[in-house]
Amino acid sequence: MGAMKAALGDVLLTFMWVFCASTLGLMTSLIANAIGLQGPELWASFGITTCLVFVLVFVFTIIGDALGGASFNPTGTASFYAAGVGADTLFSMALRFPAQTLGAVGGALAIKEVIPPQYKHMIGGPSLKVDLHTGAIAEGVLTFLISFIVLIIILRGPRSSFLKTLLLAVVTVALVVAGSVYTGPSMNPANAFGWAYVDNRHNTWEQFYVYWICPFIGAILAAWVFRALFPPPTKQKKA
Repeated sequence: MGAMKAALGDVLLTFMWVFCASTLGLMTSLIANAIGLQGPELWASFGITTCLVFVLVFVFTIIGDALGGASFNPTGTASFYAAGVGADTLFSMALRFPAQTLGAVGGALAIKEVIPPQYKHMIGGPSLKVDLHTGAIAEGVLTFLISFIVLIIILRGPRSSFLKTLLLAVVTVALVVAGSVYTGPSMNPANAFGWAYVDNRHNTWEQFYVYWICPFIGAILAAWVFRALFPPPTKQKKA
């Protein structure tokens, strides 16, 4: 029952995340134009996007907690499991991963339906911009980095929820910018699949290899490195 409840929460949260997060580029552009920023001011776009991601992460953390610990990223769920954190089991993840994917498909379809026609070209999912193996390595490395840093921030970072959210936002945007010339990037297999489904690219080897296999490898390796650097305390046996 607990696993099913978690899966249902994941469907809803991932739906909302993909629906909202896909508009970040559009919202950054609209805000930049509204405040008179023209041209390629990378620092300004980075700052605006970071603020938007901060708000999203803050709000979605509250919603996720209200839904009993719901998540919108399969690799995030896998990394916390591999790090020995949380109550997930192999069975619960077997339910949660398809649920997150289903939510992502729904979110991508929904935003495509409601976005005004003049802005449709400004939303979309990740796409491969390099050769297959380079893209797979890039997506794996980026997912390793985001997973490792998230584990450090959440489990070993500052106690302040404000600072944690700010750090998560800055790191996320920085890695997205770094990976934009390679794979998008996604760092979230569910999000990648949702948009691939909309574009009828969901059943390709590229989708499976670049956006599923390598990110999961990166996330699990990140968890193992985290456990090696920060081993959980051992319980002393009572005499």
